[in-house]
Amino acid sequence: MSAAFARKVVGQQALRTSIMTALVAGGHILLESVPGLAKSTAAGTLATAVQAEFRRIQCTPDLLPSDILGTQIYDAPNSRFVTQLGPVHANIVLLDEINRSSAKTQSAMLEAMQERQTSIGGTIYPLPEPFLVIATQNPIEQEGTYLLPEAQLDRFLLKEVLDYPNPADEFEILRRIDSGVFDRDDHDPDPLTLDDVRFIQEAGQKVFVADQVRQYLIAIVQATRNPASVINADWARLVDYGASPRASIAFLQAARALALLQGRGYVIPEDVKQLSRRVLGHRVVLTFEADALEVTSWQIIDAIVAAIPTP
Repeated sequence: MSAAFARKVVGQQALRTSIMTALVAGGHILLESVPGLAKSTAAGTLATAVQAEFRRIQCTPDLLPSDILGTQIYDAPNSRFVTQLGPVHANIVLLDEINRSSAKTQSAMLEAMQERQTSIGGTIYPLPEPFLVIATQNPIEQEGTYLLPEAQLDRFLLKEVLDYPNPADEFEILRRIDSGVFDRDDHDPDPLTLDDVRFIQEAGQKVFVADQVRQYLIAIVQATRNPASVINADWARLVDYGASPRASIAFLQAARALALLQGRGYVIPEDVKQLSRRVLGHRVVLTFEADALEVTSWQIIDAIVAAIPTP
């Protein structure tokens, strides 16, 4: 998978790590960035690398839940209704600009992401395994968008915020465009299969996590709910809500996946530190005062992690 990313996605090491971590952990990921930073390319490359069924859904305000989940169509010649499954029934689903879809459509995705099933005409249809949702949102263009509610944000295992490439990476992008790399349909000579992905996911669940590491990640999550106990009062009052227990579960799943990707059968505290922004960034809710002072959740999380002793 890493080699496939390197051919099609220039730089963006954090994006590569986050997507692969989410896949191994069996969770979903939210990507936030301005347009043109290889989010769609990364999703398509991942699907090709593991020979998975891939669907891209462009979210718009008029997108209906049935457009994503599926619907029943009347078959006149046979006088019966036939179920037409929607594009969410795939292994890897790219929800492009998810915040452009209405609240009703976003809530319909909630069942698919959490329960890994859809309900059409009273019948339950399980989603394929593995199942990964890669959602994107544009932070600079808010006209005609619907903010994701905290309940849905919490369903994403990780959130990755992408930045512009450096000059060397941007030069390499132009060089590869001239050489036709992005136009060729390159495939790995020995690609992974979905069975390989399932095996890796099962292996990830067996990665050893010491009690000291569990207590460490719990201490970080607990500190987001009572920040005044570890950071200065001026910053602590900028936190409106801390992370839920789902954050602790996400920490554990993601840390195991990251350790496995790095070739280890055990989790170390540095794995927790590396994932702290990705796991907690969308789960720590700040006050309006924090927005006015231009204080971000990442700054609060970094302060909390720095204040808690590493085991």
